[in-house]
Amino acid sequence: LSKLRQAAQPGRTAARRSITTSTIGGYKVYDHHYDALILGAGGAGLRAAAGCVAHGLKTACITKVFPTRSHTVAAQGGINAALANMTEDDWRWHCYDTVKGADWLGDQDAIQHMTRMAPEVVLELESFGLPFSRTDEGKIYQ
Repeated sequence: LSKLRQAAQPGRTAARRSITTSTIGGYKVYDHHYDALILGAGGAGLRAAAGCVAHGLKTACITKVFPTRSHTVAAQGGINAALANMTEDDWRWHCYDTVKGADWLGDQDAIQHMTRMAPEVVLELESFGLPFSRTDEGKIYQ
């Protein structure tokens, strides 16, 4: 992302819509130009796109299915994060389970960061309007 930010430095004009066209084999082809291209519009893809746009990058998000049909939604709205909203919970337990589930082959520094930040990120996603499955008490279902 830091390399992409260079494209959005002060002094650069705002992203403009510039589309050029050509004809290939009788078909009209539209050429688009972007600073960032995100493949996939599940939870991670949409969050990546939102982050790029927030940093001033002209961003395209490409998906083969409508976002509400993504694997994120297919997971039925549950999420794994140490929210401690239903039972006692700790990010360290999630970290251990993730490392163990990866047969100790995962990047343990990245896993530690991910599990430590997960509660904050879940609240951020909720503030964006991401629909989570809920308990009868209205808490995010885990």
